[in-house]
Formats: sequence, C-alpha cells, structure tokens
Amino acid sequence: MHFDLVDVRLLVAIASTGSLSKAAATFPVAVSAASTRLRQFEERCQVTLFARNANGMTPTPAGRLVLEACQRILNETQRLRDNLQELSGQRRVVLRLCASTVANSTFLPAALGPFLADYPEVDLQLTEGSSRSILRDVQAGESDLGVYDGNQPTGGLLSLPFRHDRLVLLVPQGHALAGRRQAKLVEALSFPYIGLPAERAMQRFIEDKAIAAGIALRVRVRAPSFDAIAQLVAQGAGLAMLPEAAASRMAQELPLTLVDIADSWANRELRLCIRDWQSLPPHARQLVSHLSGVAHPG
Repeated sequence: MHFDLVDVRLLVAIASTGSLSKAAATFPVAVSAASTRLRQFEERCQVTLFARNANGMTPTPAGRLVLEACQRILNETQRLRDNLQELSGQRRVVLRLCASTVANSTFLPAALGPFLADYPEVDLQLTEGSSRSILRDVQAGESDLGVYDGNQPTGGLLSLPFRHDRLVLLVPQGHALAGRRQAKLVEALSFPYIGLPAERAMQRFIEDKAIAAGIALRVRVRAPSFDAIAQLVAQGAGLAMLPEAAASRMAQELPLTLVDIADSWANRELRLCIRDWQSLPPHARQLVSHLSGVAHPG
C-alpha cells in the first residue's frame, strides 16, 4: 500500500481542524485536491477514516488508530530532521551534565574531551553539585545526566557505572602522619586543614564527616582548586583530603605523601544517572554510552 508524508500530514491536519477546507489551507492546496487525496487514501486502505457531517469531519474508530500512527510518523520525521541539522552543524545541541566535585576535577575532563571532539555540534553545560542535588536535578529534568556518589539511593533513576574513587589524606613530607600507611579521619582532625570553598560539594561532604565524628574541621585556608591545595600542603600549611587520582599526580611534582583513609566511606563508586534511556536525545545517549561503556543501557 503506497502513501507519502503529504498524505500523513493531510490526515493529521483534517483531524486537528475538523474541516477539509481548513486542512487544505494549511498546506496550501486546493480543497478539491485535498478531497481527492483523502478519497484515494481511504480507497487504497479500504477503511473510512472520517465521518462527514454538518459540523465537519471527525475521525472514525479506525481513523483514530490510523491518526495515532500518523502522529508517530511525523514525530519521528521531525526528530530525523533535527538530527540531520545537528550533525551538519546547522543546529547546536546543548547537553546538561551535573557532577560531583571529584568527578569534575579528576575524571570528567579527560573523558569528555574525545566526545566533544567527535561531536563539534555539541555544547556542554557542566555544573557541580552534591550527590543529592544531582539526583534531584536529573529527576526533575534540569540535567540530562549526572555523575554522583554511588552510595546514594537513586529514587528510580537508571544508574550506570562510571569510575571508582578513593579519598586520601595529602600531607607534607615529614608530617606526623607521613610515615603511616593509613589513618582514620579522627586522627587527622587534630591538624589544621586546607580545604575548598565552603560551597563546594566535596568540602561540604568532608565537613559533614567531621561533624559526624564529633570534631569540627579546623580549616586554616580555603583554596580554589586541588592544585592550589597541594601547593599549600607541600609548604606545611596543613593537610588535605583529595581524590587519590589527583593526589597521586601532585605527589609526583611536590614534596607530598599520600596516606590512606581507614574509614569505609573513603572508598566510593562514582556512577552515572539518567531518567530514562528511551527519552534521551540521541547525542545524550551517545554521551552516556561513551562515559559508561554501556552501549544500550536499560
């Protein structure tokens, strides 16, 4: 059975306007031509799609089923048109990714670079938040995907693997803890601390752990980045708590020592979260697959 997109658009227009003449005017095409096209379509499929009456045209039960399929065809056609415009660079694609401090500062820059090189039409809005706020933003549709602490309940979101992360103490060489293989947080809280600004998600996490241990964190300096923190620690201003990936790199360049944190919460799994695979736009799907290594999640 032959039909084309003009047939599909005409049927949807008739249903939405309730009038053959009004539907023809939206193309525009002569009413006689629209009437002929509708009649030939009904004859080919041997189904009456519209009931004609004094008040206009209304879909028959069979017509309603056909119109549902027609609307899906038009939606997919528009999606294909949008995708082709995006791939040809005629349309920019904006993806929204919210991630934890650790993910943003250590793992994501290296992971995102190849993806952005492969898809030059994509603009990425990268924000930072706590794991709870990340999950809320993804659930509310304010972010397309998030990277969060995998220990948090997802509330029904689809969760996928990303990276394993471990927090360690960063101390200057010669420090009282430098000779230790590991130490508990309560042992480190007696020393001055070099931290991030108070509003940063990782800093709030660390200060919450100190409060839970019953000892306030004595922050001597708040530095803007991991690199700045490492510089201050290396000069003996205090100790710090950083992701192992970042701390190991800095210990190769500065007189620093890494000490494992014995508390179980220091070992964390970073995970990706999305609301639903099927509802994600194509570029967001590609990004999720690229970051998680899972081709078809869900």
